[in-house]
Amino acid sequence: MRNIAKIAARSVGLRRTHVAAARMFFERQGLATFPPSRPRNVGRILCYHSIDEPHTGVNDVRAKRFREQIELALDTGHRFVPAQHIASQGGSRDELAITFDDGCKSVLTRAAKILKEYRVPWTLFVVTNWSSHRESWMRDRFIDWAGIESLMKDGVEIGSHTRTHPDFGQIDPERMADELEGSRRDFEKKLGFAPSSFAIPLGQSMNWTAPAAAAARKAGYKFIYAQSERKRPEGTIARTFVTRFDNRRIFLALLSGAYDNWEEWV
Repeated sequence: MRNIAKIAARSVGLRRTHVAAARMFFERQGLATFPPSRPRNVGRILCYHSIDEPHTGVNDVRAKRFREQIELALDTGHRFVPAQHIASQGGSRDELAITFDDGCKSVLTRAAKILKEYRVPWTLFVVTNWSSHRESWMRDRFIDWAGIESLMKDGVEIGSHTRTHPDFGQIDPERMADELEGSRRDFEKKLGFAPSSFAIPLGQSMNWTAPAAAAARKAGYKFIYAQSERKRPEGTIARTFVTRFDNRRIFLALLSGAYDNWEEWV
């Protein structure tokens, strides 16, 4: 009976995943049909997760499409700058920055090579327990500390994405402190520095609270990145989420602000 219950629960979970993906596909197609015409006077920070790793679901972008998106951005007059430039100064309307969350292995093996080819500066937000391979399954999925160090030496900015990727809308202050301060201690131990940049796990308005913001400031973070433009929590830095569905048409709409009022799970 227990095995049957597990199979049933897995089946329900898969159905929910497929429904959520279908919803996202149609939402992004629909919003791209009538992109906004409002002018934008600041830069835009893009949020990616993995390249050619289908198991990450809607977060994954194919390598060919990722390359096409970089070229499309350049062809439409954009230029790539570090995320901290936009975070601290706002940037200009033609400036874009690229960030990656989680530390998936494909970021090292695929994305880094493409970004280096186009001389694009970028930022990686690391979940420290995942990169420490605390469990065996993490070894095949996430960049280890040696890989992160090699990216640092290549000029990539490294930031924190917590220790275990929790939902800050659901955890208590003690856990918040451990995830935020503990992550910085992990970086100091492994790489000899404590990052000033932090990306909120899940990244949406419901995943960040006033106590979490206070804990992040206390921990020493200067830049706190969310995953929505206009619906992000107060005091956070806007980013635009890129999905596996973002073909040329959708990516152009994205650059024009079609998804600035959009959140993945709202």
